[in-house]
Amino acid sequence: MLSSLDKSMVKIKNYKDLLGKIEEVTKQKELDLSAGEDLSIAIMNLISIEEHLFFTSQKTGKEKYLDLLNEVRKMRASLLREIIKDYEGEVWCISKHLLAASMRVMEVGTKELKKANKKKAVDLFQKAYQLYSLFWAINLQVVKVEQVEKVEQEKREDKSVFAKIGEMVQKAIDCCKE
Repeated sequence: MLSSLDKSMVKIKNYKDLLGKIEEVTKQKELDLSAGEDLSIAIMNLISIEEHLFFTSQKTGKEKYLDLLNEVRKMRASLLREIIKDYEGEVWCISKHLLAASMRVMEVGTKELKKANKKKAVDLFQKAYQLYSLFWAINLQVVKVEQVEKVEQEKREDKSVFAKIGEMVQKAIDCCKE
């Protein structure tokens, strides 16, 4: 029989192992990340502001926008440190890009919704949420990277691994807790 420490170090060899580990951890903890979720959305918007300041500097030829960009970047990095406590390798950048990609895909979905392309909008919103869920799965440290040998790209119950992670993160995070 494996002790809980031994069980936590078991290698994750496929998507079933990965999803099982996420489910195990989320059952053990009730997580209230409402402040973290709000902060992550604020960080998404700061990343977007950085992008707009860059493009404005290039379109106008005015370097003052780059000075503002640098100030916003410092604020974004400071706030991101509140969510991402420990990281190795490129987890910091992966996390930042997951938030940025989630925000952009969400914005494209909103534009499709405005054009009455609801089916396309729903697909884009699902993708945005999958990216956002992956951000939280990584930063809740549900699974340590060294435990993952190979995660197979299979489907479970006709749902992608992204979809299952999203469902589990949703169950673990209750943004409405007070």
